[in-house]
Amino acid sequence: MLSANEIRKKYIEFYKSNGHTEIPSASLVPENDPTLLFVNSGMFPLVPYLLGEKHPQGTQLVDSQKCFRAEDIDEVGDNRHNTFFEMLGNWSLGDYFKKEQLNWIFEFLTKELQIDPNKLYVSVYRGNKKLNIPKDTEAADIWKNIFKSAGIEAKDIDMAEKDGMQDGRIFYYDESENWWSRAGVPENMPVGEPGGPDSEMFYDLGADLKRHENSEFKNQPCHPACDCGRFIEIGNNVFMQYHKTDKGFEPLKKKNIDFGGGLERLTMVAQGKNNVYQTDLFTPLIDKIAEISNKKYQDNERAFEIIADHIKAATMIMAEEAGIEPSNTDQGYIIRRLIRRAVRYGKQLDINEIFTFKIAEQVIEIYKEQYPEVKKNKNFIENQLIQEEEKFAKVLKDGAKKAKKVISKKTPISDDKFLKIMQTKGKAKIIKKIHQDMRSNNDTKAYKKFPVPLTKDEVYNATITGKELFDLYQSFGFPQEMMLEIAQSKNLFADRAGFREELKKHQELSRKGAEQKFKGGLADTQEDTAKLHTATHLLLAALRQVLGPNIMQKGSNITGERLRFDFNYDQKLTDEQKQEIESIVNAKISEDLPISFEEMTVDEAKEKGAIGVFEHKYGDKVKVYKMGDYSMEICGGPHAKNTGELGKFKIKKEESSSAGIRRIKAILG
Repeated sequence: MLSANEIRKKYIEFYKSNGHTEIPSASLVPENDPTLLFVNSGMFPLVPYLLGEKHPQGTQLVDSQKCFRAEDIDEVGDNRHNTFFEMLGNWSLGDYFKKEQLNWIFEFLTKELQIDPNKLYVSVYRGNKKLNIPKDTEAADIWKNIFKSAGIEAKDIDMAEKDGMQDGRIFYYDESENWWSRAGVPENMPVGEPGGPDSEMFYDLGADLKRHENSEFKNQPCHPACDCGRFIEIGNNVFMQYHKTDKGFEPLKKKNIDFGGGLERLTMVAQGKNNVYQTDLFTPLIDKIAEISNKKYQDNERAFEIIADHIKAATMIMAEEAGIEPSNTDQGYIIRRLIRRAVRYGKQLDINEIFTFKIAEQVIEIYKEQYPEVKKNKNFIENQLIQEEEKFAKVLKDGAKKAKKVISKKTPISDDKFLKIMQTKGKAKIIKKIHQDMRSNNDTKAYKKFPVPLTKDEVYNATITGKELFDLYQSFGFPQEMMLEIAQSKNLFADRAGFREELKKHQELSRKGAEQKFKGGLADTQEDTAKLHTATHLLLAALRQVLGPNIMQKGSNITGERLRFDFNYDQKLTDEQKQEIESIVNAKISEDLPISFEEMTVDEAKEKGAIGVFEHKYGDKVKVYKMGDYSMEICGGPHAKNTGELGKFKIKKEESSSAGIRRIKAILG
């Protein structure tokens, strides 16, 4: 049986043998892009090159990209979702197209991974007559020939959503399933934006799966793109072949291929499992949780899987050179949420010790060869986990005090009545109806259905409302499950459905507020952004001139209005230092230095003295940007043509970002 590391290696080597150049994974924390908290797809770091910029490594690329999706946190605990995952990717930048890609990926799956082709199904784009975008019969015909070569007659089916499988192998879907652009469906694309159809690949886990037969989907048509659980997507071939014009959609002169396949899912399929948590990417973590909790995974699957997923994700984020710590903002908030949620599920398993760092040790062991930064930053990661657990213990203690105050205002049901209520058949439905009426201010009669005499006021006064439950959860991170246990021990009711309503409202507001941060990644290349990006080069050079040659960039975030720049330094800058840095940058702007770039090898860049993080970050060739003789830095972002375009540089704020890291916020006037 192939290990996950062997599968990753086989994929890279397969595409290298077919003319591709391997490029390293970008950091999980995006550089110079304020639209995204984390890299959430293999495509994201390649956006500038998919849009036409020349890649220094050529036109055929292959990689394994670290990814994190915060929106999948609540999905963890099924058989297929992870917050952190690796996306195996291969790219054609105006080079090969559909025929080569589909034949190669089928060969890799069936020959290299030995996946049974009879278990594979694919989808293609249905087309859009209204927008004059044709049905992708080209991809369908290529698939038919590929399956035929494997001895499989591949029937193509339309409207499977309505009519089901119909013995099909190739399925047409509309743009909600089989179209890719940065703006989503074709109607949302601005003029000039590229996009195109895609072809997803699915593995059949088996029609007899209980998750299908005993689920809400059992009476609905089953097909590869349905959500019943029978099929799992293992890869997607994006064909970027159109761009939107004033006249409609027209073919691109240079067409791109963007393939992405989740390593975790491919490993699951190749290892003959039906759950990603049963692969060797997770079993060491699952075994360690079992050892710590003295519980069995089979009896506590959801808790084990959430702990394993969340601590892995937190570990991989904290391993990045940006040195992000748990906090209440941005990436730090996500880390805190992951750790605390894992600890809460640890409490369900009766784990009452500091334990998350022990899980992180297993994560580091799994990824130390592929991503050396996890081993390098081991002490930082484990210290942060220990500190966060200690902080959370205090939060729970404070939350318990608040919970007592809430409970003290309630009037418990008497012991004999509460016992009879708990023994009442169908009590949950009656209580749910009472609480539903409470939330809608209806005059309920449901309380009269109890076989004990209760007044409406008795029920109302003995209920912890959904808002009270949510306030405890939101303010203190106090777990709803713990509050329910306390309520029942005190002969009180708890409005769980009301809590879910409050949580949903909060999530919707958060989603709207953070929409760009979670869904973005539009790689801003506008003029103002390019100027501010250019200013960061001058800022770094000035910092090194004033503070010393050991100063390095530790992260940046640039919008069209301001730049945010993180660097290593363990003291607050004095007013004199800030003024000197400003003066140096403005002097270099006034010198109107020319900005140029050269492509060269990493070794050549080092020899010439270019600034960069030379640890597992760059490919064989890089772009080195020079600003006169003052700044020379490895970079791939947008730049001005000369420093004179920048205007006046002004530092607005200098503050601590995290331990040993300072942050400057600046503007150009």
